[in-house]
Amino acid sequence: MPESAHKYELVIVSYRSRPQVEGLLAGLDPETPFVVVDNSGDRDGISTVAAQARHGRYLNGGGHGFAKAANLGARSSGYDYVIFVNPDTRPTDADLAALVGDLADDPRLASVAATPLGGDGRTEIGAGGWEPSVRRAVVHALGLHKVLPTAGLFARPRANLPLRVDWTTGACMAVRTSTFESLGAFDEQFYVYNEDVTFGRTVREAGLRQSLRTDVLVPHGSGNSGAPSKEMMRLRGASMARYVNQHNSPAASSVIRAALASGYLTRVIQQLLKRDFARAGEHFAYVQGVMTGTATVGGKEVTST
Repeated sequence: MPESAHKYELVIVSYRSRPQVEGLLAGLDPETPFVVVDNSGDRDGISTVAAQARHGRYLNGGGHGFAKAANLGARSSGYDYVIFVNPDTRPTDADLAALVGDLADDPRLASVAATPLGGDGRTEIGAGGWEPSVRRAVVHALGLHKVLPTAGLFARPRANLPLRVDWTTGACMAVRTSTFESLGAFDEQFYVYNEDVTFGRTVREAGLRQSLRTDVLVPHGSGNSGAPSKEMMRLRGASMARYVNQHNSPAASSVIRAALASGYLTRVIQQLLKRDFARAGEHFAYVQGVMTGTATVGGKEVTST
């Protein structure tokens, strides 16, 4: 494969996401190196997208989830930096260069993430966040994070205003490849969700830090991966249950999970009153995940506590 002048390679974890990946790449320099780690067994023919690109690679992720696929892409890269990019994000070349530039300038930075924008043009909640605790879970469950934006679990940054968080989303996140590997990469216990929270914890324990660039604003399609929404919401809840069980006492973990379940049950009722049954079902799936700690993808159990 011809050498690229770029210092970084994109790692794109895909699940039946060929149209999204093509849209992502269409907005970037065609010389940008990338690897598609495919979790759908090439059912959408995405291997041809990589084969036709000058600096593209294709890897079969084996359907074992985001964390394992992302790690495979990073560990097989020959570049100094890799940038994890969701298929439904739309960064520019300047955005990507800004993230890598920060890493190059500061060896104490383990990662630098962009701030995703939703379809309404607002920054997304969950661009980063803070270590789960009883207090933060209660704030989130009661919806008080809307008036106390730094007191809950998940951050919704204000554009161009610096914000310190304990972890950042991997939707568009650059890492120094050697540092990422030395930290153990993403925790593959997590099929998807909370691998970013776990990575943030590992970074802090190593005395390093992460940066959330609130001035690098990247449009994001909010998880258009092709997977069923209810399945993913249950998995989101189950991943949170696994994380809080691992890092809290049994009593604290039970309170955190109960608080989140009660908050989402309230949301279920609100959506039922609006007759939005699909959204109500998604919220209830989260309740099931966070209380049972189990979730399946395609009929196969992928997480349990």
